[in-house]
Amino acid sequence: ESIGVLAGGIAHDFNNILTAVLMNISLAKMYAPPQDKISKRLTEAEKACLRARDLTQQLLTFSKGGAPIKKTASIAELIRESANFAVRGSKVRCQVSLPGDLWPVEVDEGQMSQVIHNLVINAQQAMPEGGTIQIRAENREVGTEGEQGLPLGAGRYVKLSIADEGSGIAEEHLPKIFDPYFTTKEGGSGLGLATTYSILKRHGGYIGVASRVGVGTTFYVYIPASGEGEWVKPVEGRGGVLRGVSKGRVLLMDDEEMLREAAGQMLQHMGYEVEFAEDGGEALELYKRARESGQPFHVVIMDLTIPGRMGGKETVQRLLEIDPQAKAIVSSGYSEDPIMAEYRRYGFKGVITKPYKLEELNQTLQQIIAD
Repeated sequence: ESIGVLAGGIAHDFNNILTAVLMNISLAKMYAPPQDKISKRLTEAEKACLRARDLTQQLLTFSKGGAPIKKTASIAELIRESANFAVRGSKVRCQVSLPGDLWPVEVDEGQMSQVIHNLVINAQQAMPEGGTIQIRAENREVGTEGEQGLPLGAGRYVKLSIADEGSGIAEEHLPKIFDPYFTTKEGGSGLGLATTYSILKRHGGYIGVASRVGVGTTFYVYIPASGEGEWVKPVEGRGGVLRGVSKGRVLLMDDEEMLREAAGQMLQHMGYEVEFAEDGGEALELYKRARESGQPFHVVIMDLTIPGRMGGKETVQRLLEIDPQAKAIVSSGYSEDPIMAEYRRYGFKGVITKPYKLEELNQTLQQIIAD
């Protein structure tokens, strides 16, 4: 429990720092021509920040079992990005076969990236002299009778298989491979597959394995498909900037000055008017004053955790007493509280996890304002 509390505190502070770094990279990209070498380097730095976020989340997932913050996503996008990152600089290459009509999935993108990354790293480590990892995906409809005896409810799934050409896993080891700290690899932590199993279980999915010594290993993953139809990739403008369609007044509540400054510049660039509050008390006062002056805020972005002062949970409750139609977005790098996963139950209209890119922030704002 103590390790979990420590991990949560470190992740919250670390993700606040990462958010400021990521926002400033996004701001710098605005002023760099898209084909310029500087723009490419900034894009790579942006990707590295997001991988750092995922690694932080992996520690949290294992230590505290954080509930997934789900949204509709393209599993094809996650596979390509996570797999390419995992094998970069190694002797292994990925051969990816993905049909064009894969269903969108309902997942926590950070956690599902961990699943793919862990499985590809596992396959890579099984082939120290190099080789090919075969990654395939397909749509699967599971009926009420289940899928070949697997513990899956009826519904639509995307089935993912990741196969290596390594030495294989001995039969007596197969029942233990998802146990924490079990590993047969020198220098292995024994946490990758345990974390992967935990994530998929909380998503309502499944992971299985088939292996032959001297031939190789294949992991099979079932991920629940989204019921929201086709996933549409956000369109990026110059420098990776989404141009806002719906403009409005935004109140940003966060206790980190560097984050307020960077986020404020991003919001202003997108065409929003923005004011700032350091805690809930100040945010409520600014909201009431703006409402009384006839210039109300369209959205309030609230940091969930503000040490020693009023954070997002209490603030949104008091805000809705002032204005039952208020629209609030909860933001945090981490919380053991279920608010991030079940934000609507607590009065929030949206959620955004730190660190976030400019595109993610703008897309969330557009959805909330247009709702």
